[in-house]
Amino acid sequence: MEYTWIYAIGSALLVSLIAFAGVLFLSLRLEKLRKIIFILVSFAVGGLLGNAFFHLLPESYEQIANPLTVAVLLMAGLLSLFVLEKFLHWQHHHSLDPLKSEVKSLGYISLLADGFHNFVDGILIASAWMVSPEIGIATTLAVILHEIPQEISDFGILIHAGFSKKKALFANFLAACTAILGAVLTLLVGSMIQNLSVYVLPFAAGGFIYLAASDLIPELHKDHSRRNSLIQLLMIVAGLALMYLISMDHSHVHLHGPGHHHH
Repeated sequence: MEYTWIYAIGSALLVSLIAFAGVLFLSLRLEKLRKIIFILVSFAVGGLLGNAFFHLLPESYEQIANPLTVAVLLMAGLLSLFVLEKFLHWQHHHSLDPLKSEVKSLGYISLLADGFHNFVDGILIASAWMVSPEIGIATTLAVILHEIPQEISDFGILIHAGFSKKKALFANFLAACTAILGAVLTLLVGSMIQNLSVYVLPFAAGGFIYLAASDLIPELHKDHSRRNSLIQLLMIVAGLALMYLISMDHSHVHLHGPGHHHH
């Protein structure tokens, strides 16, 4: 369907443009930026978990006949991100030398990691739109919520690595554009392989749960103040509520809408 292509590529482009969130890094003092990022990260935790549990998994169980298949694909998504992060951390460890050339290479490794990460985001977004508009909207939102704090910190890494501000913004944007490539490839392959997008959903859910639980939540635990902990909890609940509302709003589309192949 045409709308799938338009919405999927539009969503991937929107996610790519978030690379320019790094501008916030320039205009705000570091202290203020930290406060904003901790609120954004909390909201992203709710968004990622909400999308996984309220959208991707219910849809997976509805579309895939064997519940065990869903469970296996969910675990595969979790473990794939674990392996990917391990690999990237090994690369990082070779580069955290105080020498300037080493710091520079840290910048390039960060870009490479970001490019791959965004490519995967593009695959997930396109797969989600191929299943239904509701899943497409929810997944795009979850990716955006996670990407904003991510892109701001990536920009910080590039500045630290000695990139000029202009070059850092441009390089970050180029790395983000791999999301569009991931989306286009998925749409092309998906049109050839029946139900491919359905099997990507539980895999994506595993990835989102891993990101929220192992990357973002530990960041939130670094802040021990009671006030901030309460704000974190409220923002996580707000992210969950947003995803829940999207699932409620589209439940009628979900039951009778296009793109459902029941087994």
